[in-house]
Amino acid sequence: MSYVRLTHACCAALTGGLLLVGCSGGGGGEPATSTGAPTRASSGAAPAPSTSAPRVAPVPGATPTALDFVPDPARAPKNAAEAARLARTILSGGPDSWGPGYVARTPYLSAEGYWPVLAEGCAWETGAVPSTVLHSVTAYMELPGAGGKGTVRVSSTVTVHRTEDAADWEMAETLEEALRCPDQLLRDGERISGLMSLGNAYGVGDNYTADDTVNERGKYLKEGVPGEQYYGWSQSRLGQVTIAVSAKGAPGHDEQELGTAMAQASVAMLTRAETALEAEQ
Repeated sequence: MSYVRLTHACCAALTGGLLLVGCSGGGGGEPATSTGAPTRASSGAAPAPSTSAPRVAPVPGATPTALDFVPDPARAPKNAAEAARLARTILSGGPDSWGPGYVARTPYLSAEGYWPVLAEGCAWETGAVPSTVLHSVTAYMELPGAGGKGTVRVSSTVTVHRTEDAADWEMAETLEEALRCPDQLLRDGERISGLMSLGNAYGVGDNYTADDTVNERGKYLKEGVPGEQYYGWSQSRLGQVTIAVSAKGAPGHDEQELGTAMAQASVAMLTRAETALEAEQ
């Protein structure tokens, strides 16, 4: 993987205008149970045109013209077992990928076969894993509250599709979901509102980090927690793999802080995915 690409990626962080320049280098939602909330899934609706983010100022004289990633067909997962091994590798950094203080939640990983779906009423439900998916898993983590600040809950999701086209469809459906449902019910007592979505394919909108990326931001509201908190979601595609990170904010934590952590975790996972899938140079 090129140094230039990693440099661009490490500068991108989600914030109020969807993106902010500046983050540290480095390098996983919640299940639909009584203690968690859905993270993301394909809606099954016809896809909208896919675009992608992050927005980063190119390095003068070093702007790449194509994604510096050539996959090795021999390394591409062909079955569920191989896809599961790849997903574990991509998630191997655990809470450390998000930065200091982040810890694993219990449960740490989603149940086998977990696949959340955004229903017609804009409420998240548990659905069936599409036949186009070899394996999908989400890691759940948090930044415990301290010093008067609330607890931030974050997630990292890896989905390995059978084909690159199938992964591209998921990206398009992700973009469509925010347009269709700017207000969403995560679970009883938790919702997001005013959701905005921005997408850019590689080379569009200064995206030099993945084949395709979709960024979302909105306001997170939770019963018992005063005010509106930051909500962010970022999903990137690298070949047949999609990688997503999300953050549900809490009092005392601002958009810049959480956007930086999301960008750092995303870069760490993309780096591991490239290392696992790219052809020998």
